[in-house]
Amino acid sequence: MATATPAGGTRRRCAQRWPRATELHMIHHPSPNFGPRRNGERPELVVLHYTEMASAEAARDRLCCAQAEVSAHYLIGRDGRLWQLVDETQRAWHAGAGAWQGSGDVNSRSIGIELDNDGQSPFSAPLMLRLEVLLRQILTRWNIPAAGVIAHSDMAPLRKIDPGPRFDWQRLARQNLSIWPGSNGDPNAPLSASLDMIGYPEAAPEARLKAFRLRFRPSATGPECAADRASADAVAKLCQTFEN
Repeated sequence: MATATPAGGTRRRCAQRWPRATELHMIHHPSPNFGPRRNGERPELVVLHYTEMASAEAARDRLCCAQAEVSAHYLIGRDGRLWQLVDETQRAWHAGAGAWQGSGDVNSRSIGIELDNDGQSPFSAPLMLRLEVLLRQILTRWNIPAAGVIAHSDMAPLRKIDPGPRFDWQRLARQNLSIWPGSNGDPNAPLSASLDMIGYPEAAPEARLKAFRLRFRPSATGPECAADRASADAVAKLCQTFEN
């Protein structure tokens, strides 16, 4: 950690300053890659991604490149810097093909957040702190429930794995910024029915199981088991509470 030497000559350690619980300092860096939300849709989901690029700046430049035809509403660097690339009222091009809760065109129904991470490393503390502040404001602003914060891999299980197994979903759930299964799940509940109720799109059973595990049981391997069914049933019950 860096140190500073005041005029008097005494060395004093400079603590790294991370974002406070209410701070949200944004760098506005407009991307040309957006359009109007279709069919009168409004944000009801937040989709989390990882960049899997060398730096936040490299990801920012790609998300703002007209030829790339991709974007997101926000990008958070591993050092906590926050860029707004597309206004929340507009349709950013982040989700691609996929569906959630029986409906496609996730771009028109969501806000996309890109996280500066290589897909293999833990997500940094400054990044997570900034994400928590941002999520809290987005969910309040658009009246989105905690169940509406999803992974890119959730809505596109055949194509995507981000934000990956290193992302700390439990941490968000403890702050009501996402959801996490309780201990009330039925190990005999049909997995397919639970995944339908949660919102997973149609896909091969193996692909849906992989996507569910990536989010809720990242260390699990092998064929479907009772723990998968119990966890999925618990998540489905939790999702129902947000609908009622």
